[in-house]
Amino acid sequence: MAAGKGRKLVIVESPGKVKSIASYLGGDYEVEASIGHIRDLPNPSELPAEMKKGPFGKFAVDVDHGFEPYYVVDADKRKKVAELKRKLKDASELYLATDEDREGEAIAWHLLEALKPRVPVKRMVFHEITREAIQRAVNDTREIDQDLVDAQETRRILDRLYGYEVSPVLWRKVRQGLSAGRVQSVATRMVVERERERMAFVRASYWDVEGDFTPDGATQQFTARLSGVDGARVATGRDFADDGRLTGRNVVHVDEALARRIAEACLSVGQGATRVTDVQEKPYTRRPSAPFTTSTLQQEASRKLRMSSKNSMRVAQRLYEGGFITYMRTDSTTLSDAALTAARSQARDLYGAEYVPDAPRRYEKKVKNAQEAHEAIRPAGDRFRTPAMVAGQLRGEDYALYELIWKRTVASQMADARGSTATVKLSVDTAVESARQVEFSASGTVITFKGFLAAYEEGRDDEALARADAAAEERRLPRLSSGVALQVVRAEADGHETAPPARYTEATLVKAMEEKGIGRPSTYASTIGTIQDRGYVYSKGQALVPTWLAFAVTRLLEEHFSELVDYEFTASMEEDLDRIAGGELARVDWLKRFYFGDEASTAEGLKELVDDLGEIDAREISTIPLGDGMVVRVGRYGPYVEETAPHGVDLETGELAAGTDAAEVPTTPRRATINDDIPPDEMTPARARELLEAAADDGKVLGRDPETGREIIARAGRYGPYVTEVLPEPEPELTASGKPKKVAKAKPRTASLFKDMDLGTIDLETALQLLSLPRVVGTDADGVEITAQNGRYGPYLKKGTDSRSLQSEQQLFDITLDQALAIYAQPKQRGRGAATAPLKELGEDPVSGKPVVVKDGRFGAYVTDGETNATLRKDDDPATITPERGFELLAEKRAKGPTTRKRATKKTAKRATKKAPAKRATKKATTKKA
Repeated sequence: MAAGKGRKLVIVESPGKVKSIASYLGGDYEVEASIGHIRDLPNPSELPAEMKKGPFGKFAVDVDHGFEPYYVVDADKRKKVAELKRKLKDASELYLATDEDREGEAIAWHLLEALKPRVPVKRMVFHEITREAIQRAVNDTREIDQDLVDAQETRRILDRLYGYEVSPVLWRKVRQGLSAGRVQSVATRMVVERERERMAFVRASYWDVEGDFTPDGATQQFTARLSGVDGARVATGRDFADDGRLTGRNVVHVDEALARRIAEACLSVGQGATRVTDVQEKPYTRRPSAPFTTSTLQQEASRKLRMSSKNSMRVAQRLYEGGFITYMRTDSTTLSDAALTAARSQARDLYGAEYVPDAPRRYEKKVKNAQEAHEAIRPAGDRFRTPAMVAGQLRGEDYALYELIWKRTVASQMADARGSTATVKLSVDTAVESARQVEFSASGTVITFKGFLAAYEEGRDDEALARADAAAEERRLPRLSSGVALQVVRAEADGHETAPPARYTEATLVKAMEEKGIGRPSTYASTIGTIQDRGYVYSKGQALVPTWLAFAVTRLLEEHFSELVDYEFTASMEEDLDRIAGGELARVDWLKRFYFGDEASTAEGLKELVDDLGEIDAREISTIPLGDGMVVRVGRYGPYVEETAPHGVDLETGELAAGTDAAEVPTTPRRATINDDIPPDEMTPARARELLEAAADDGKVLGRDPETGREIIARAGRYGPYVTEVLPEPEPELTASGKPKKVAKAKPRTASLFKDMDLGTIDLETALQLLSLPRVVGTDADGVEITAQNGRYGPYLKKGTDSRSLQSEQQLFDITLDQALAIYAQPKQRGRGAATAPLKELGEDPVSGKPVVVKDGRFGAYVTDGETNATLRKDDDPATITPERGFELLAEKRAKGPTTRKRATKKTAKRATKKAPAKRATKKATTKKA
């Protein structure tokens, strides 16, 4: 059908969906993308002048009149909205085909509000982008679900109120530019709490004995570990509390000495002293995991593919838009009947009928606040494409993630893995005091039928446990029975240490948030990204480590906004949003209770919490005690360690310790900057004292600047070692009323040490050279100054606005004006490649008057004056070439003129070919107008 009246306009969210959906719908439909959200709450500063002092002035939400929001079309979407309006004028119907979740429903509603269509409007929803799904969706439309819109609006307004009320408190009391958020602040607290546990953790050591045993007269041996001593169980890591105390009952703590005595005794026992005391064999069954939800996909992609949450969702989005998988934002583990049939038939075809159970497996989500609105994430279509079938269409991460989803889905409908687990206990009679009879245990699992393991096995977050489980499943024990005599082949004492709770990874944090009911599948990736971008958390390998800034922010929120970062309260807010989405709760009533409080229950609202904060001691909030008179403080310029009680002063009484000279005690507390590479759990009092001592040593006086007479000192700073000058304290000036004037403090000269310099050996001369930077190298022929400077990305030359990289920091001191001019004579390099120094300088060219140098280029050595380049001939040696020969080569090149390349001709031809279709486009436009 020709474009014009009667064509139906379909609006989707993402441009990636347009082409495939248009091909499935045919010529009667025109498909356009809104490219995500089109409207949002503006920043109050962006409101019209007449509104800034009105009820919308603080939040862009009128909290006193039904929490009415003031939405505006985003600046970068105005052109898109205008384009959609033009297309809507010629349409007979409007189909809003945004995603079927709260956010997608809200986008559809915003499109309706902004476009104000005068044609019939239909809400079109689908879970996968296949021909069958799209054609079903266009024939089975519905109205916009206002309850879902209300839930999403409530979430947006809630986040605005939370952020705009709480963030300013952080700005005033911790640091400017910080942010608080309903989910991000709770996620940050979780990471901080785990680090606190690690900081408080006390390691405990324990020992056991590992031995190899073999039945008398047999050759097959097996390994067992010490499990009991004289009837008491041997303590393992789980028997120790986090403070290092032994808490297990009827357990014996085996130390190194006892373990070694037991090992030696086991090797020397006589015939009949070692025997089997118990053999147990049990059937082993393992069920497959449920199909993927958003959170489990992020977890498994992190474990197996080393993808971040954000990246796994980005790849999943591409797969969904390409029609390879179903919608990727879901917390449902259910599969449609068609998907169950597809998975079961594919498992049967690939692995055999015995690998498929008689009835389909159906999974129920057991996570807090789970919603069953969508299907699980699975391959798209009523017949799944195997990874081999999509190998020609998908590459790299896309293929790896699709394969993971396919395996998980098919495995979820396969039979249990089956086998048997055997446990053997044996005793050894020793002559060791306090360990006369010891018990060893061994276990092993034999898989007799792999079942779903033939297709897929879920990863484990604890790699050590995963390896141990894998080893146990592969271990086969010999056929044994009670009373069988054994020989001890090997016995060795083995020491262990308890380990602190593991830091969260992206995978385990997502899992914990889901279990607590915090956030939603669609928010996990963005939440983790936000707390990293805000400087609250950073990655160390796969582990998430909180910064000291996160400690200060979390403490403030815990002490003054405890309910807002309470896990149960945050989860209850998600439940309430679910109730609003289900039509069980009124949006305005809920927002009133949250912001203004509940008079019936005397519960405080956010407004009252902020208004009645009282005095917050900013210094106290930003102080983290380490013990032994040491604290970490979060300052304006970063964290530092401080000694609250100087060495030689009693921490409890504040009095001098015996033998301490009062003159040796510093009157001001010692401080030292904390480098970014020290995680909080490693900052012990002893480590803090080391930093203080190092800072005292590093802050050594190198001498005085002969020109200014000021002291020059070298120090270790947060961003590395540096030198600086000590400025004298300014004389106080008084105002007419006798009060001291506020005078801006002068900033001392400061310079970082070069990478090859050492803080312990730097001298005054070198320090003065560093402080002299930037150095004026000279001026060019036009009188423009050239300076040598050290910057964020390394050493460079600067001439006006033209910067050129240098190869080494030493060049900042050594480079001459001629060398600098030679570098500027070369074409400027793109990217971050450093400018190479010339191989030889030949002097000024008699024709151009510019310095000529020999350079090493991509295709060999060449001479250049900055305008003309001439490649050296085979007989020309770059080291011995004379200036005359260089000038001759340049003259020959100029005489030849510019080279005409065939490649340029091809490019021109290509451009001409590309322009040709313009005539057809004009014809088409004319037809449409007609």
